Amino acid sequence: MEIMTEFTPIAALLGGFLIGISAVLLMAVHGRIAGMTGILATLVPPIQADWGWRAAFIAGTIAPGAIWVFAAGGTIPFAVPVSTTAMIAGGLIVGVGVVFGSGCTSGHGVCGIARFSRRSIAATIIFMAASIATVYVIRHVLGA
Repeated sequence: MEIMTEFTPIAALLGGFLIGISAVLLMAVHGRIAGMTGILATLVPPIQADWGWRAAFIAGTIAPGAIWVFAAGGTIPFAVPVSTTAMIAGGLIVGVGVVFGSGCTSGHGVCGIARFSRRSIAATIIFMAASIATVYVIRHVLGA
């Protein structure tokens, strides 16, 4: 099954700009790295003293989509070509990778590379290589 997405360079550029500016502002205002896993992990007990900005950051990542859906009066159509079980398994594998990689793709890829962190550059290269290999195996070897 071939799934194609629309080419949306303006939306992608705007989204990338917003991600970058939010990462820069978080570093400038709070001196913190915008790694989503680290932010999410500290929202659960035990509650930390800086819980407020973390909750606001997560709310800021969710709110625009919710506002868009509300304003559009419906849902955003999308197709998921895998089963719920496969998505859960993939999420668990990513979670394990986050632990062993000392961070997630947003922390390493967006913030780490911007800080010229050798560890983040290496991690991002590994993320990308593993992603490319996974897509190749699934599509061309397994034929899914």
